[in-house]
Amino acid sequence: MGHNHNMLWFLLLCLIIGQGLFKEVKGLACNWGTQTTHPLQPSIVVRLLKENGFDKVKLFEADPGALKALGHSGIQVMVGIPNDLLGPLSSSVQAAINWVQQNVSDYISKHGVDIRYVAVGNEPFLKTYTDKYLQTTFPALKNIQAALIKAGLGKQVKVTVPLNADVYQTDTGLPSGGNFRSDIHDLMISIIKFLSDSSSPLTINIYPFLSLNADPNFPKEYAFFNGSAAPVVDGSIAYTNVFEANFDTLITALEKNGFPSMPVIIGEVGWPTDGDPSANAVYAQRFNQGLLNRIFQGQGTPKRKNLPDVYLFSLLDEDTKSVDPGNFERHWGIFYFDGALKYQLDMGGGKTLVPAKGVKYLARQWCIMSPDANIADPNLANSINYACSYADCTSLGYGSSCGGLDVRKNASYAFNMYFQTMDQRKGTCSFNNLSTITNLDPSQGSCRFEIMIDLGKHETAASPRSSAPRMQTSIIGLLMLLLLSTICGVF
Repeated sequence: MGHNHNMLWFLLLCLIIGQGLFKEVKGLACNWGTQTTHPLQPSIVVRLLKENGFDKVKLFEADPGALKALGHSGIQVMVGIPNDLLGPLSSSVQAAINWVQQNVSDYISKHGVDIRYVAVGNEPFLKTYTDKYLQTTFPALKNIQAALIKAGLGKQVKVTVPLNADVYQTDTGLPSGGNFRSDIHDLMISIIKFLSDSSSPLTINIYPFLSLNADPNFPKEYAFFNGSAAPVVDGSIAYTNVFEANFDTLITALEKNGFPSMPVIIGEVGWPTDGDPSANAVYAQRFNQGLLNRIFQGQGTPKRKNLPDVYLFSLLDEDTKSVDPGNFERHWGIFYFDGALKYQLDMGGGKTLVPAKGVKYLARQWCIMSPDANIADPNLANSINYACSYADCTSLGYGSSCGGLDVRKNASYAFNMYFQTMDQRKGTCSFNNLSTITNLDPSQGSCRFEIMIDLGKHETAASPRSSAPRMQTSIIGLLMLLLLSTICGVF
């Protein structure tokens, strides 16, 4: 009787699950970039990942601290190979064998890292690279695959190449017109065939923000998942957002070239919060919440009903990333550089985002423009110029979080970013007698005056002298224009 009773409960449970009354929350994936002057301790980042439900992470390089911290964490890892290594790896099988041994095999066997993918290069076929990596990407991919097989990891660790969505296009403006770019068509088919034969996925990065940012006529609402823009009708399909349309353009390209079932990973997708008028916390929260809701629901696209793995870009801000694409490049994180919350997200299962714990900061002090200093001082412009040459001033740009500051606050922000980037060292708040140190937080509205992480209290430290970025002249010019325009009374 007891056996029959248990069997009835088992059948009832199966029926409930079958009816979808119990719904499992899909695991989350994200990118962890490390281009920053003041990195969080890797163990703190891993804890941040786990506490927010991320069970997959993509690294852009085989960072030793990050990989060791990920050991025995239960988090699956995609480890990247930077583009500057494609040349050496493409020309030498032994170089690939050595790389796999040092950056994959050793971390799996010695540290218990659950490495599932090796990402060979990062968007190597971008049009802006002007064919720089066309001859090396595929040979490097093949050599890394051979090295994984030699290491006995061919089934456990798969290769892939993260590609920007500009590798495909549509002449009709509709997903049904999708095909790979004519200049790389044959190369793309060769890579896709190789990946398919190796049971490996294709990885594509999709950025609705960039679609909006690049075209002043782009319908803003079409960038979001719950937008009110008029749908784009493609035959019997009506697309209500650019994410779906972009992804299905890729699927059409795969179908046209004989790979209708090719597995695809979305390697990067997200929204920045600063450095551009369209990069703000309100838009980022709206976009990322819509994305998360789709992940939790397993909602795919019209041509692929099952949503693939989606790696949110990105976990943390990075203050030394190149700003060639735009000042927003340093602000893609769902968290600030120190793991502090930017905005709240529903992470499923009744959970919300939680910030990093255990972060140690430098002293609670800021470098600002002295109240006694004159904004007409001839040394002021050069002082701001110098500060922003070695620290991140991208938040001062037009439409950014600190873009509305007056001249004095503008200078204070620049001085403080330099002071903090240089670890508040003695003499780094000295700008021609224009600056002073204060214990009163000068933050204003959405403009956050930072205090950096104390690297001396962490396991690893990066020297700001070597890693502090020298800023692009376009940013410096913007600051100079703002300063001079305000002094002269233009605004």
